[in-house]
Amino acid sequence: MVMSKVKYEALREQRLEENKKRLEELNLSQLSIALKNASSPKPSPMKKAKPRTPRTEIVPVRRSERFSNKSAPHYKEVTFYDRVQIPRRVTNRTRNLSNRVYASDEDRECAIKKAEELESSLESDYPSFVKSMLPSHVSGGFWLGLSSDFCKRKLPRNDGVVTLIDEQGEEWPVIYLARKSGLSGGWKKFSVDHDLVDGDALVFQLIRPTVLKVFIIRVKNSEESVDVEMK
Repeated sequence: MVMSKVKYEALREQRLEENKKRLEELNLSQLSIALKNASSPKPSPMKKAKPRTPRTEIVPVRRSERFSNKSAPHYKEVTFYDRVQIPRRVTNRTRNLSNRVYASDEDRECAIKKAEELESSLESDYPSFVKSMLPSHVSGGFWLGLSSDFCKRKLPRNDGVVTLIDEQGEEWPVIYLARKSGLSGGWKKFSVDHDLVDGDALVFQLIRPTVLKVFIIRVKNSEESVDVEMK
């Protein structure tokens, strides 16, 4: 056992000596020292990037494949009208419509006839027309459609404000809608202030380009007249 151990050590020493001689023959020790003493390589200089110059090109507009074979769309100008507003006239006046009476055809025709007689007596230099009141004119929506022919010939072609003057000379600004040939905002105020009812006939006379004088012919309710006579 002891002899084998001694023999192993002898072989080990012999191997170490052989390996040492081989390293000396290859000069590995000197090569390692030379690598340690060698200076680190210099980094390569950074290349300067060339500045980009912007350019403008005309390119075709991208279109969907579904429309690539179709002609380009054509556009047209569209005119939008600004909403016309008038200052509100504050009033505490209310109107009781619970007992309102609708005019009969006979009473309506009678009021229209009187209005036409009044119109014929007015100065011919100022154009005019007669309008019979309906429930929608004096309650609910308060929209008054005018004579389209009269509006096209005599009133402005664009939306704006017209002035209504009653027989006492008081004025009411009202919005005039040219495309609809009628009176909108402000007409309710005029109607309520003058207690207009179904069947009343109004004569509108254009005394200035945007000023209409209004004459009111009250409808005569035949039912009320009969009640008065019976009493």
